[in-house]
Amino acid sequence: MSTPPPPMPQQAAAAPTWQAAPGTSYSSPIPVTRTHLGHALTSEWTKIKSVRSTLWTLGIFLLLVVGIGFLVAAQTQDADFSDVPYTIPAFFGLILGQICLITLGVLVVSSEYGTGMIRTTFTASPQRHRVLTAKLIIFFAVAFAVSVFSIGLVGLMTSALHSGSSNVSWGGTVVKGALYVSLLGVLSLAVGSMLRHSAGAITTMLGVVLVPAILPAFLMISQSMRTIGEKMQEYAAPNALARVFALDNENGGGGAQLGLLAGVTAAAIAGAYVLLERRDV
Repeated sequence: MSTPPPPMPQQAAAAPTWQAAPGTSYSSPIPVTRTHLGHALTSEWTKIKSVRSTLWTLGIFLLLVVGIGFLVAAQTQDADFSDVPYTIPAFFGLILGQICLITLGVLVVSSEYGTGMIRTTFTASPQRHRVLTAKLIIFFAVAFAVSVFSIGLVGLMTSALHSGSSNVSWGGTVVKGALYVSLLGVLSLAVGSMLRHSAGAITTMLGVVLVPAILPAFLMISQSMRTIGEKMQEYAAPNALARVFALDNENGGGGAQLGLLAGVTAAAIAGAYVLLERRDV
């Protein structure tokens, strides 16, 4: 019986020799630029102008402020404006119109969470704080511009109907009135970013606006709670707007109310930034 031959030793495979590609390395024809806030602003502007909710809410806002303002101005007399500005009729429209800006402020951010679009947004712009900053800037600019236009238009119409009956300057009420309702909308946007739910955020903001206007009537029944009720009534949205429009000149021009709203809005924005970075999508 023959013995099988021993296996032949295997030689190690030679290491591959890599050759550089001939010519220069490939470069993409698509320019690569570093993203910045301007890109986020362009994106948010495209979103806010292309959805129907923006047109509907701002259209209803204009209809309420200008329409109600014109009806009120048409029912007034020249003597009614002897010591008040011509923008007073816009106040009555803003009482209802502010709800439109509150709704739009919530929808600007919460609608993306509802549809899942927010995942695409954060994929395109991983810097979440930049996205929220762009939303705040674009929404405030749109809300403020529309508010200034509507209040100013009411002032011009009232001035045309009652020419020369008032010497009170009304330019400041246009800016302060627009600033107040725009800050309410920005506060709504911040609340919408924190809650991520349209119905919940809108309900919360309606409570913020309506509860301070209704609750003081019950608090002032009790003598011990009367001071709290009076202070709450002083800073409620309807009374704050009344002071902005110089309906209550004895207690200032609404500066304290604007300051409080600005402080609350800033705190809500800070909370929205913190939660945006800590939570998952």
